[in-house]
Amino acid sequence: MGYRIGVDVGGTFTDVICVTPDGEVLLDKTPTTPDDQSTGVMNGLALVAERFDLALPELCAELDIVVHGTTTADNTMIEMDGAPTGLLVTRGHRDEIEMRRVHKEEIWDPTYPAPIPIARRRARIPIPERIDHHGEVMLALDEDAVRHGVRRLRQLGVTSIAVMFLFSFVNPDHERRAAEIIREEFPDVDHISLSHEVMARGPEFERVSTTLVNAYVAPRIASYVDHLQEKLRGAGYAGQLLIMQSTGGVMPPDYVARRAVTLLASGPTGGVMGAALAAGRAGVDDFVAVDMGGTSFDLCLVRGGRPEIKTDWNWRYRYYIGLPMVDVQSVGAGGGSIARVRQGALLVGPESAGSSPGPVCYGHGGDRPTVTDADAVLGYLPEDGFAGGRMTLDIAAARAAVEREVAAPLGLDVVEAAWGIERIVNANMANATRRVLAGHGADHRRLSLIAYGGNGAVHAWAIAAELGMHRILVPKAAPAFSALGVLVADYVVDLVRAYVVPLSQVDLGRLRELMHEVSDEARKEMEPTGLTESQTEVTLFTQMCYPGQNFDMSVPVPEGERLDEVGLLDLAERFHDQHERERGFCFRNQQPLVRGVRFVARGTTPKPERFAELGTVTDVEQARRGSRLAYFGVDFVDTPVYDGPAFGPGAVLEGPALIEEPFTVLVVPPGATVRLDDLGNYDLTLG
Repeated sequence: MGYRIGVDVGGTFTDVICVTPDGEVLLDKTPTTPDDQSTGVMNGLALVAERFDLALPELCAELDIVVHGTTTADNTMIEMDGAPTGLLVTRGHRDEIEMRRVHKEEIWDPTYPAPIPIARRRARIPIPERIDHHGEVMLALDEDAVRHGVRRLRQLGVTSIAVMFLFSFVNPDHERRAAEIIREEFPDVDHISLSHEVMARGPEFERVSTTLVNAYVAPRIASYVDHLQEKLRGAGYAGQLLIMQSTGGVMPPDYVARRAVTLLASGPTGGVMGAALAAGRAGVDDFVAVDMGGTSFDLCLVRGGRPEIKTDWNWRYRYYIGLPMVDVQSVGAGGGSIARVRQGALLVGPESAGSSPGPVCYGHGGDRPTVTDADAVLGYLPEDGFAGGRMTLDIAAARAAVEREVAAPLGLDVVEAAWGIERIVNANMANATRRVLAGHGADHRRLSLIAYGGNGAVHAWAIAAELGMHRILVPKAAPAFSALGVLVADYVVDLVRAYVVPLSQVDLGRLRELMHEVSDEARKEMEPTGLTESQTEVTLFTQMCYPGQNFDMSVPVPEGERLDEVGLLDLAERFHDQHERERGFCFRNQQPLVRGVRFVARGTTPKPERFAELGTVTDVEQARRGSRLAYFGVDFVDTPVYDGPAFGPGAVLEGPALIEEPFTVLVVPPGATVRLDDLGNYDLTLG
């Protein structure tokens, strides 16, 4: 076995994790290069090669696998700079995308603007055709209309085309023929998205929205992935590039090229998968995973060792995504979040200083105070030896910026202003966590907190204190944990097929046929991975809800295609039980509604025994570096500083303390206790 590398591109830093043939885990970070993310990725690989005294081509020649979590799809939607996109749609449904199921983010603001259209109305072409819900052709496809529409889209400068015809997920013939005509009339089109390939179920708004987003981001994704693969090949890497999906698994580029929309929230999803593995090994099954990076704060509820996966009502960047997604929620709160005073009020975020110019204390030209600057002023961060010893922080400049932009306008001293920044960003993160947990009926006081990201270790104690949580796990690899997460993630194919019918009216033959179709497609998608059936775990679900509900849930069907009438009755009881367990109530006298079948194929990948290299020191005084003044809300406290890499399993210390790791600092408040476990997790208990 050779080297295995995981890469996560964040808004501020590109994180790299390398697992050596001997099982050693090494992490590094390099600034993200927004203009071309692949440059940052290659810079990260070069840093890793340097750590092993290898040239980059030597390292690449010994790589077994490179796994990548990317923000390209998210950045495309944030900046709305995707491919010029057109739409061929069944006549009468040209404006379906505008109706949005009457969903409006700001219901009390009549002036709130509609989302920026992916396809302008003139680029949405109605096509005469009609297939009914049984798959029977009611009106033949008007091929002349398709040809005329494609020519018009070409004249409008469209380079990516989405096709959404009614009930194509039952009978895709019309969409497939339309694709053939598109290639005849527009042979150099960049991309074609067919709705039955992107989202093979109804209803039509959900399908057209998902297909449009896929068509919008796919050319950028394809261009970026091709560019990265060219650079990797040029550096001597001959293996496979795997890409993290929002379903919680990885797949090769050819798969994600057809379903580029699955790359939304790719990086944060990787962190959740890593947290689930780390927490599970530590015996923690129910927890909140929080990732505080330089730009955003991402969180996800994990119960029973599995992250929550939403199969419905997934809105991203004001567009609906009708695919299963790990339920990662984000707010604009990170180390680079900018603090400012507006109309006498202190605001923190969501605007971020990013990697360029970055916080003031980095000395790269930033002049507006950030959360990281407040951390530095309050004594949490070291002046020397920051970022793996590559950076010296300009704490005086950070104090001056906080004084000028926050303290003076509010009539506070600089420490009060920095503490105010700290309290606001911590409250923002805690409130976001409360909202997510309330939506799942989860009690945060009964959950643990798994904190990672470059700033997670610094702020974990304050977030937990705000929430009334008492146990925190911070992996030693926390600064690059999303990169580790994408590396340990399994291959996953997650497919859904629609079949809407009351449970008592289920046609078992039709249901079994759908189960067979979706399982057969999933197995074909897994073939390029080279995994055998013994290495692949398959799970079959039915999507069910109560009549009138908008959100269904996945109920396991262990009988698979052998499901019979008796099994349907058991399925109803399993649904009621699961609904009560997960949502706090059920209606056992109501007949459930079946909304489809879902098939998940999961192929296992190698996992490192430990997530970080551990030292040998258990007498914490031997690892003490000295002390510095740190602020915990009342006054500055002379706080011991420890060398984290020196700690061995079983090291225990009492707060206050600052444990310095190469790319972060674990802040241990007064009254807290922290212990390093055998797996490389700091297990922190608040008093």
